[in-house]
Amino acid sequence: MRRATVAKGDLCHVCGRAFPADELRPWVAVRPGVSALIEAESPGWCDGAFICQADLARKRRLYVERMLEDERGEIGALDKVVLDSIESGSILSRHLDSAVDEKITFGERMADRVAVFGGSWTFILIFLSVLLVWIAINLAGLLGAAFDPYPFILLNLVLSCVAALQAPVIMMSQRRQETKDRLRGENDYRVNLKAELEIRQLHEKLDHQLVHQWQRLVEMQQIQIEMLEERGRDGR
Repeated sequence: MRRATVAKGDLCHVCGRAFPADELRPWVAVRPGVSALIEAESPGWCDGAFICQADLARKRRLYVERMLEDERGEIGALDKVVLDSIESGSILSRHLDSAVDEKITFGERMADRVAVFGGSWTFILIFLSVLLVWIAINLAGLLGAAFDPYPFILLNLVLSCVAALQAPVIMMSQRRQETKDRLRGENDYRVNLKAELEIRQLHEKLDHQLVHQWQRLVEMQQIQIEMLEERGRDGR
């Protein structure tokens, strides 16, 4: 009966469990800052070691969290959402209008429609037409005796009632718009912060890869020089 053997490269250096090769990341593929964090918590992390994706995601989150704490001194709720997204690999951006409209009440929906209609040329033209017709009927006496003679006290009362009702309705709509703007601002902040952190880590990874490749190139050149020197000595 055969015993299942596990290669050294199939073990995660952090948790010590075996994983398929496509679920492991080698030491060379990990950013220097994250590598230093892994080495501090799990000694022996060096070239030839591997780490699983779950442990690597947790180390990346911890590294970014400490970096934000060093820069800002405190991590807010939005920063924690970004850190969770980096660890899980989920998408932060979302369509806010649909999310807000799902929770809207009938009164808020009516307030939005009234505010849109009250701020349009259609409302202005209709309102002017009503005023002119009202004044013309009472001045010319088209309906017999004027129901609102000059100085149009009833018209002033109607206009005051319209203004008194329109103002709070518009304020309700503006308050909802402010909520949407605040949510958009928070969403933009989260997306921009995640993009900034990802770009910064990408630069670190590229720098690390270049340094590692340069070291390998120098090592290969030294080997070639040693081989040439040995051939020169043998030729003598």
